[in-house]
Amino acid sequence: MQHYSHPLGHTLTDTDIRARFQSAHGWEARYKELIKLAKQLPPLDSVDKTEANAIHGCESQAWLVSALVKNEHEEGLWQFHCDSDARIVKGLMAVVLAALNNKTAANIHGFDIDAYFAELQLLAHLSPSRGNGLRAVVTAIKHSCTL
Repeated sequence: MQHYSHPLGHTLTDTDIRARFQSAHGWEARYKELIKLAKQLPPLDSVDKTEANAIHGCESQAWLVSALVKNEHEEGLWQFHCDSDARIVKGLMAVVLAALNNKTAANIHGFDIDAYFAELQLLAHLSPSRGNGLRAVVTAIKHSCTL
């Protein structure tokens, strides 16, 4: 996996996402936020768009690459990069990455993703297949950094 320089997980956190979605009144405003987030997530290199990196459970094509990187405290932090051929899915991936990128495996597994999604009021407005795809992204991330 290449190291990607993007704001997700570095300067854009779950706290930032919560603030953005709290100020977005109504589903249309939240949808626009997802599209903005999708544009912030850089594309994955085509060499990484392989079956081995495919996220199964998404209706659209989606990929995840991960790497364990040591920080200055010698803690192992997981870095993820996701991509999808669907803008809304890519925006949802950005929401997940803001919460889980550059964290330890323990922090990733301990993060209450269901409460996070509930607070953002996303799942109620997604089709069942998109909701399943979003959960598939989270499952793939957690699986890649099993404790």
